[in-house]
Amino acid sequence: MQRRRFFASLGLLTTAVSTKSMQADAARPLHESTSPETAAGALRHYLTRIAALDRRGPRLNSIIELNPDASAIARTLDAERRAGQVRGPLHGAIVVVKDNIATGDRMSTSAGSLALDGVHATRDAALIGRLRDAGVVIAGKTNLSEWANIRSTHATSGWSARGGLTRNPYALDRNTSGSSSGSAVAVAAGLADMAVGTETDGSIVSPASINGVVGLKPTVGRVSRDGVVPISHTQDTAGPIARTVTDAARLLQALAGTDPRDPATLDAPAPDDYVAALDPHALRGARIGVARQFFTGRDEVDRQIERALAQLVVLGAELVDPVDLPKVHYDTDEHVVLLVEFKHNLPLWLGTFAPHAPVRTLADVIAFNDAHRGQEMPYFGQELFTEAQALGGLDSDAYLKALAACRKGARDDGLARVLRDDRLDAIVAPTGGTAWLTDILRGDGGGDDGFSTPAAVAGYPHLTVPAGTVRGLPIGVSFVGAPWSEARLLALGYAFEQATQWRSEPRFIARTAMPPLVG
Repeated sequence: MQRRRFFASLGLLTTAVSTKSMQADAARPLHESTSPETAAGALRHYLTRIAALDRRGPRLNSIIELNPDASAIARTLDAERRAGQVRGPLHGAIVVVKDNIATGDRMSTSAGSLALDGVHATRDAALIGRLRDAGVVIAGKTNLSEWANIRSTHATSGWSARGGLTRNPYALDRNTSGSSSGSAVAVAAGLADMAVGTETDGSIVSPASINGVVGLKPTVGRVSRDGVVPISHTQDTAGPIARTVTDAARLLQALAGTDPRDPATLDAPAPDDYVAALDPHALRGARIGVARQFFTGRDEVDRQIERALAQLVVLGAELVDPVDLPKVHYDTDEHVVLLVEFKHNLPLWLGTFAPHAPVRTLADVIAFNDAHRGQEMPYFGQELFTEAQALGGLDSDAYLKALAACRKGARDDGLARVLRDDRLDAIVAPTGGTAWLTDILRGDGGGDDGFSTPAAVAGYPHLTVPAGTVRGLPIGVSFVGAPWSEARLLALGYAFEQATQWRSEPRFIARTAMPPLVG
């Protein structure tokens, strides 16, 4: 197939987009979680936007499935409010969740794979139960990079066999990053109040940054992973994605807590009051380290981050610039840890949450993909799956050595050392670069390395906050801190956000505007 016809079949050519209709839809006011509207009214508002922007118009394709029970849930919550029964600050909030988080309802939990299409989880994930108890309306599930981007080294972020390709609302020809692609896009485009994503390495903070929203990867163990389709019990966590730091704090307040089904949560200290911790003056006297080795090397991006650093100083922060945090040198070891743990953990999830699925093990998923190659692997393969299948188990020497190397590199010789020796409240760096052009034939080769790996491998918290745009494309600034320091990071990010107000709404342009070449 010719390249132009190929991209036309994906809906990526600009001639298919009505700019006028997109601008009209974008101009409609967004419902915020603090609005006095009823939950049923807010849900109708968002469903209208989903129909106009996600299903038609620019066809963002961020929502993989709508909750058929959402309207009934919203009406029940409105009745409770009228009766004077308010469950908390998120009563009636409209939230979407990534489709690798089990919901024991009429929606599928598929991780974007056709192997789990139509498979209904046996029960809610623990975090879903917490959201329901908080009075949240779960409006739907969001698309993702299939299997949370663990299938292929040549994958395109934002694509799954079940959900197709999610598009960036700031420029439809640009990538969304992933794997929480749909969650970040849905929030950025105003299709829900907020969203839940998951991260193993970068899957919350990178799409949040690239789509111009706030994303928080909590400390591993702050939020239960029970019911989340697993990759790594060492690194996996769920976390909030929102348009503001305040909403991220509200959502984390509902998500955080211990759960006997996730041992990582049992040693965690009690959650803080994340909303009460927000302070516009939090940067006064804060010691902030600058991780210059993680700057992008792209002049316009790094200049914008320099502006952000200047703002931190204006707001009273003391910069330790630079800190001695070397570029990641344990990525090969991380690769081994993730693949071995994925092979071990996936059958456990399938046996508990999808015992009726046609697959039971990673080997079954590999066989399913081979049997449905035209639908599952039209653009890239599953070489990471086959590599994982060939590796040993959790008791293998290769795994144990890799795990030890990761802990030493990311914690002992990395973040723990720098935070302690320089007496830092947080370390900052650009979260990554701008969104790259989507090229589904080549995959994500154009993306920047980003700053996600140190915190991901260490299991430490990582907050990204919008830091403006470069040629109309958003970038984020990262705040990384010690374990369980989510309240402090949110306060620092809130102070920066309130002073700068650098987040801009997407305009759904069809193609990135570039200056003419000179000469």
